[in-house]
Amino acid sequence: MNFGLAAHRLHRMGTECTLLRWARVCEPALRQLGITWHATGGAHDTLVVNDLFRGQLMSVGYGRDGGLMRLASRIAGGLTPEAELDGVFFFIDPVNPTSIFPEAQALKRQCVIHGKPFVATFAGAVEWVALELVRAGVGTGPVPMAAQLLALESQVVALIAHDALKEDMVDFAMKHFDTLSRFAGRVATGTTGSRLNAMAWARGWPASQPWVTCYQSGPLGGDSQIAELVLDRRCQKVIFFEDPHVARQHEADIQLLDRAVYSAGDVTTCFNTPAMAGRWAEAVAKSS
Repeated sequence: MNFGLAAHRLHRMGTECTLLRWARVCEPALRQLGITWHATGGAHDTLVVNDLFRGQLMSVGYGRDGGLMRLASRIAGGLTPEAELDGVFFFIDPVNPTSIFPEAQALKRQCVIHGKPFVATFAGAVEWVALELVRAGVGTGPVPMAAQLLALESQVVALIAHDALKEDMVDFAMKHFDTLSRFAGRVATGTTGSRLNAMAWARGWPASQPWVTCYQSGPLGGDSQIAELVLDRRCQKVIFFEDPHVARQHEADIQLLDRAVYSAGDVTTCFNTPAMAGRWAEAVAKSS
């Protein structure tokens, strides 16, 4: 597999930065998975100086050289077949101004369009590695923290979908109902939540008990309400089926939720597409 790798300065400076903590925890597992990392300049340099990912790294250049732009191109297929990336790990600092630069937004958008993983938090990065090992038949043993991140019974999941993907969300929840029901709680926005409750009741969930707690619709502030749960460490998983092909009048609310996830990145994971969420749910079921 080929993956992009980037990290804002906050996450790659100092001995206990996010990039180094993740690399040290996951390097043995990543070697088993055989991933080649196409890393932007700062992330590449940090790993080289600390003698991590030896033989698995290639540089795509610094920001001034178009590092993130190259990653966006390669998510879309690149200039040659061998340059195509299978996903991106981008440790984002939400108060870094470059987090809203066009190349950063385009990189995430291309991942969503092509159904490829966009992993932006420490928790998400560790969890992704652990579950890829499960898919490979190895189990989560080589990844410290895996058991904690996969303890769904003590966590809350948010289920959010844009209009064109609400049916996909209902289908996802039906297919993975048992896994999602393991969570201590489920929250959702507006119409999505109403449809999910109707689905759960039709499956035999107690009629007097909502399967999900419904907040406002996205345009009326539901994303912001869930963002506050995330900031308070009361929601550890966000499954958000985004539609990248339409103009979104409440784009600021969507970005607010993203930035809340990045702020609580040590404990929060986000899945932005049906493909990414489905792969996660299948691996979780296999690991239990």
